[in-house]
Amino acid sequence: MTLLSYSSPSLLSSRSHRRRRWQGISSKYISMNQYYYIYIVTNCRHTVFYTGITNNLARRIWEHRNKIGKASSFTKRYNIDKLIYYELYYDVNDAIAAEKMIKKYSRTKKFKLINKLNPKWQDLYDEIFG
Repeated sequence: MTLLSYSSPSLLSSRSHRRRRWQGISSKYISMNQYYYIYIVTNCRHTVFYTGITNNLARRIWEHRNKIGKASSFTKRYNIDKLIYYELYYDVNDAIAAEKMIKKYSRTKKFKLINKLNPKWQDLYDEIFG
């Protein structure tokens, strides 16, 4: 079950509204509940995609950007550090199933998924956590 995603109508109306929505979730509530994110990152030319799952999106994207920690050698090799898509889940099994499904998508289908939710292919990391 998706809790929040970039596609939520309340999150797409404006940048400031999007930020208010994320800032409106109390840290106490977040710490009491575990969330799982599936995400897609790419390089600056959008030629390579990496789909992953994490329980801490900010930390994971920071690791990709800084080429440290758990960032895989694949993302280091292809300089993949631009967050272009994510979804948020309550249940880890739902998140794993969604990640597996997206990993099986063709390149064209991934483009359609990303274009539907992020047509300008903006780096969502700075909008969410910046």
